[in-house]
Parts: sequence; structure tokens; C-alpha cells
Amino acid sequence: MKIRNIAIIAHVDHGKTTLVDNMLRQAGTFRENERVAERVMDSGDLERERGITISAKPTSVIWHEYKINIVDTPGHADFGGEVERILSMVDGVILLVDSAEGPLPQTKFVLSKALKLGLRPIVAINKIDRTDARPDEVLSETFDLFDKLGATDSQLDFPYVYAVGRDGWAVRNLTDLSPEALAKGDEHKDLTPLFQLIIDHVPAPDCFPPNGGVSPEGAMGGVTGARCEVDAPFRMLATTLEADPYVGRILTGRIESGTVRVGQAVKAINMRGEFLENAKITKIIEHRGIEKVSLESASAGDIVVVAGFSRATVADTLCDPSVFAPIPALPIDPPTLTMTFFVNTSPLAGRSGGKKLTSRMIGERLFREAETNIALKVTQSANNESFEVSGRGELQLGILIETMRREGFELSVSRPRVVMQTGPNGEQLEPIEDVVIDVDDEYTGVVIEKMTKRKATIAEMKPSGIGKTRITFSAPSRGLIGYLSEFRTDTRGTGIMNRIFASWGPYRGDTDQYRPGVLVSMENGAAATYALFNLQPRGTLFIEPQTQVYSGMIIGEHSKENDLEVNPIKGKEVNNIRSVLADEKLFLAPPRKISLEEALSYIQDDELVEVTPQTIRLRKKELDSVIRKKTRK
Repeated sequence: MKIRNIAIIAHVDHGKTTLVDNMLRQAGTFRENERVAERVMDSGDLERERGITISAKPTSVIWHEYKINIVDTPGHADFGGEVERILSMVDGVILLVDSAEGPLPQTKFVLSKALKLGLRPIVAINKIDRTDARPDEVLSETFDLFDKLGATDSQLDFPYVYAVGRDGWAVRNLTDLSPEALAKGDEHKDLTPLFQLIIDHVPAPDCFPPNGGVSPEGAMGGVTGARCEVDAPFRMLATTLEADPYVGRILTGRIESGTVRVGQAVKAINMRGEFLENAKITKIIEHRGIEKVSLESASAGDIVVVAGFSRATVADTLCDPSVFAPIPALPIDPPTLTMTFFVNTSPLAGRSGGKKLTSRMIGERLFREAETNIALKVTQSANNESFEVSGRGELQLGILIETMRREGFELSVSRPRVVMQTGPNGEQLEPIEDVVIDVDDEYTGVVIEKMTKRKATIAEMKPSGIGKTRITFSAPSRGLIGYLSEFRTDTRGTGIMNRIFASWGPYRGDTDQYRPGVLVSMENGAAATYALFNLQPRGTLFIEPQTQVYSGMIIGEHSKENDLEVNPIKGKEVNNIRSVLADEKLFLAPPRKISLEEALSYIQDDELVEVTPQTIRLRKKELDSVIRKKTRK
């Protein structure tokens, strides 16, 4: 069967997963009367709750005599590592761009990676049914982006379609939607134009010749109809790693050459060609639609899942014992943000549903995560009591913490901080990000003022229509830590901020950031309504009555810049004059509930977030108030 391997790439929320839904449906993957959930490829609980794709997932459809392997990729910048390694196993990409928002930071990131690999993208201008759609302008902006990223002449001559992925249709030209065309009955209501572009434009897998060298000129498959060489020794680059409860360690990748069969003896070598282990293939799995189908064999060009290895991991080459040269793996961009994970040492440890509390359990889980997610880096401290976890951004680390929390872990985590590098001349370099902000015109002043204080510089500012302005900043990553919640408040929830790592740049100096002090409990026990009522004038509370508190726990935000120690468990004194029954009715304002991501960006360097399966608490790193006072002095 003729094969096409493609990935769908785009900025977050531009419609990738919804488009894949309709591609599966129109290719006959589902029965006509079968009920299928929306965004069927987002199978994880967190993915469905948050409405984002976190991990890349392969699937395949049969279109006429072609098998099209499709990889749905994450759109958020923090999960860019998933996109980088997935692109190495496809021969083409569909770049999805929102017809109103146009190219955004993640669009630039994923497109640059695709162009460097020599891929020729197909551009799909999606959501053209939006009232604020501007498809022609967006197509022009996309062409300009190709040009800025150094696309070749063949890449600049990209084919494109206009689509509504949610409704499952695409057209090659906007004239196909004109009243005249509709009157003639020429209306397109399916994705046939997109499928045809994939078949015509995306080359078939380029396989290695029998001698293990580079394919000779003209041997590349694709529209020329060249046949893959299946008689060469088996070679496959592992791009994703998962743990299956039934078959153990499973690795996903594209077979570059040869054929693999169940029971076949193979080996694994790393990126340097060093031997890792011998193994026997115990299972071969192929994704067909949303189902996993076991195969007896698979050949060059297929994207499959194999089991049988115990040590091989991402970027390793799985191959026949006669092969000694590894398949080159793409370098992954380094982490830019790091956090410290501690054992939970609070007085309430183990009382909020947590079953996994020790540093050994936490360390094993973190190192296991680093194996499957090569964008993460984990190092253990010298005293084995804490772990440094480095990643791409606050969301990526927040997803890891939330996953561990749901698995029964209890831990404390520090404030995120940026990873610094040393330049060639000994200068200090910090990560610089491109930040694109869409905001109502009335809030541009406060946004520019806040970003300038965080050492950001304006790269571009232009009206985006309907009373909105698009501002592009170049900002240091450390200046953006904790700014998102403040940004939402400043723009009354109407602003949209997108950011992505751009480069390493010279240190820009200290930022001018302000956060009020906090209310810190000085007692252990259950919070009392009477005490909280009297603390309300002091600031904003994070807890409600009967919440268990302890000395050193943060229970609210102070209205002034200094920290204030308070007693939240103090009850009303009762004597022969004052009766508890004669108490007046006390009204408390609803407490401010802080999510995990907000908590991570809220805390300061001397504070921690205590994460348990049931609750999220803020606390001082040092619980003893006497020691805290000595440290401040």
C-alpha cells in the first residue's frame, strides 16, 4: 500500500485535533452511527480538562489506495520538545493557521523546525467561517513568515487550502465559496481537497538503500512513485517512549529501512553508535484510527510501536545486529526554566490523601519522566533530599506536578527560576522570549508599562481590528514569571498573551517586580470564623473556616508590602457577660482560590507550594518564625 507520513502543526487552539477528528471520520474510521467524543485524539484526562494537546499521538487513515499516517502534535510552546522529535519521522507537514489570529509564536517555532528539515509544508487557513476572518491577509502573513525563516524557493511555493476543520470541509480557492459557485452546486463540503494535496504534495517515505548509506539522487519516493527498499537491514529511530502495563516498555518510531517481525532478534545503539542491549521483538502495534492493531511484521516507511526492549529510550536506534551506524537524531532545544522538588515536610504531611511521600519515590518518578520526555532534565542534590527539574516553561512543569499529584504523590516545589548560560566571552546569558499580546486599545498603556518594568522591549505594534492592538515584545523569561495572572487582571480578562523562546541574550539587569506581603499563620489548628472575620481588613484570604493550618503556612495576601504573622485559629472569648450564643452573624468574603500554575508563579524565593492529592497550600520555606526573623536580619 502507498504510504504518506504527515504531522499536523500549529499554534495552540488553532484547530489541529478537531481537524484530525474529521479526517478520521471522512476516511471511514468510524461507523456512520458510531458516537465519537470530540477531540478523540486528546485521550488524557488533563488534555480533556484543559482543552490542549500535551503529548503527540500517531494515527492512520486509509484514503483510496493510500495509507496516510497522521501525527497530532501539541500546540503549546512548553511542549515543543514533542514537536521537534516527531518531525524527524514524517515526510510532510500541514501547517494550520487561524484565519483571524494569523501566525503566532508557536507557528513560527514549529515552522522553523519543519523548514530546517527540508520539509515542504501544506498551509491550511482554518476557521474561515469566523466573523473576523481575514484569510487573504493571513495567507500573505504566512508567506512573509516563510520568507523571514529562510525558506527555499520550493518551500515558498507552498500549496494551501481554506478550511473549517470543525465542520470538516476545505476548498482550494475562496471563489469556490462565491454565490455563483454555490448556485451551480460546486460547493465543497468535505476534506477531499486536503486529502488530495497530501497525496500529490507529500513524498512517500525515503528509505535507506541496502548498503546503509544515503539514498542516491532520484531514489526518493513520493509523487515519482519510487519504491522503498525493504531488503536492507532493519533500522528505526525511537521518537517516543511509553510504559504499557501488559507489554512493558514500548517505543514508537518510523522504520527507516528493512522489515521487522515479531520474534526477530534486534539490538539498540545510542546516538554515538555505542551498544546498549540485545532484545527480541515481542509485539508490533500500528495505530489505525483510534484503535491499536497488532501486526506480525512491518516494513520501511511504517510508523509503528515495538515492544521487547528494557533499556532503549528516545533518540536511540533500534536495528538489526549487522547495523553499526546510528540514525542521526535532531538536537533538542535546552530547558529554560528550573524548579526544585522537595519532600513535603509540613505538619500536615500524609494527611491529605498522599501515599507516596519519600524522596526515593519522588526521585524514581522524576527520573522515569525524564526518560520519556527528553525536554526535561532532572538532577539530584548532593544530600539526596531535593531534585532540580528543568523544562521549557511553567505549564510543562505544572502538568508534571499535577500528574504526580493525581498519582498520590505529596511534595513541595520552589518558585520557578530561569536557567542561565555563560557566553563565549564569559558574559552571562539569559533566555529571551518573543511575546505576542492581543489586547483592547484601552489597556495598551498598562501592558506596555508593566512589560517595560520587566525589561521587555517593543519589537512591533499594530492595530489588529475591532478595537484591538497586537504588540510584539522581546522579553527575558525571568521577567515573565508570575505576570500572566497580573496581565489578566490588568486587561479584565480580555487580553491574550502568547510567548515562545527566541534566543539566549545578554543579561538585561534586575527587573522591577512588586508583590505584596503575605499573611502567615503563627499557630496550628483549624481556622476560626471569628479570627478570619477580623483578618479581612488586613488583606485577601486564601482559606475558609475550619481549614487546617500550621505555623508558617500562608493563609492570605497582606494589603501592605511586608509579611504579617497572624493567628487564624483564635476564637471569641466567652465569659459571664459575653455568651457564645449571643454572637452576631459574621459575613466572610469568598476566599481567593489559587490554582497550581498561579501558585507556582505567585510564591517568592523564600516560599514553597505544598502539593497533595487533595489540596494545594502555600507556605514559607522555613516554618520557624524565629529563624525567619534572623534570616531577614
